[in-house]
Amino acid sequence: MLRDKNLIPLSHQHQHALALCVRIDRGLSADETEVAAWCDEVAKIWSDEISVHFQAEEDVLFPEAKKYADLSLLVGELLAEHQSLRKCFSRASAHRLNAPGLRTMAAELSAHIRKEERLLFEECQRLMSPERLRELGAKLEQALSAAVHQCSLPNPALNAKSKIKKSP
Repeated sequence: MLRDKNLIPLSHQHQHALALCVRIDRGLSADETEVAAWCDEVAKIWSDEISVHFQAEEDVLFPEAKKYADLSLLVGELLAEHQSLRKCFSRASAHRLNAPGLRTMAAELSAHIRKEERLLFEECQRLMSPERLRELGAKLEQALSAAVHQCSLPNPALNAKSKIKKSP
């Protein structure tokens, strides 16, 4: 099903977070310096976008979705996942995640996003009227306005692997 235009801002942010997950999975080594740089990257993305995204879902989308019996249990699961992910982001921000911990966080975040996209958003579009989705979209736009709306470059310390070493 095509994504309703009123949910697209959340989907765009999901794409940003999924990109982070892929980058962590592909680029993270066990080097402690690199782990610290990844923790910094995760903390920045949390403060710039994901924290606002979680709050918008919890304040706007989840309460509306919970009004539908078919979605109540799913919303409860998603809220519990938000709490678990908040703890992971907090640990990363405090540099208390190692490489396996960061990979686990990325896998959990990816699975969470896919659940929202494939289950919650699809069902919201099926169950909610176009008018209700428009009202929801306007509230989401307001709630997401605090997120950073610019393209941020990855932490330069994480790009060292991509540089080609030249022979002397």
